Amino acid sequence: MPEQKTLKRAHADKRAGKSSSTQAGEFVKEQVDKVRAGKHGVRSARQAIAIGLSEARRAGVAVKSPKKGAASESTRKKAATDNAAGQHKRSTTKKSTESTAKRSRAATNALKREGSAGASRTALSKQTKAAAAKRPAASRSAAAKKAAATKGAAGRSAAAKKAAHTRASRAHH
Repeated sequence: MPEQKTLKRAHADKRAGKSSSTQAGEFVKEQVDKVRAGKHGVRSARQAIAIGLSEARRAGVAVKSPKKGAASESTRKKAATDNAAGQHKRSTTKKSTESTAKRSRAATNALKREGSAGASRTALSKQTKAAAAKRPAASRSAAAKKAAATKGAAGRSAAAKKAAHTRASRAHH
């Protein structure tokens, strides 16, 4: 269950007109923080992201399911179920509550046995770079342009100052 502050942040993002992936990012961040705090572990950065996305969908964030071929059929089915749960389309479990509780406990215990390296800076950085590398240059460029446009004058100015500072410090080496 996501924390109240995560839900509040996601709602604030929605009100600000931010994309669904930005809203979902709040849930992913919560998972990463949980792993770093040692509440449970993950096998990889991808698993932390997947858990976060699942929670986001269940909380009603309109995250699209992966395209056919982009993920396994079971993953796509899970995404569809999570989306349905978030939209209150139908009750997600037809099974008896007892088995659901058992399964939930088993999943939590399995996560507790995993390590915390999956949420490390390097693991997340590797995952981000790998995901970005799969995308065409045009799509990356469009994302950067959109980010710059939504930043606002003050944000752009701060970013330009930071870039100039970075360039200056790199020139000295």
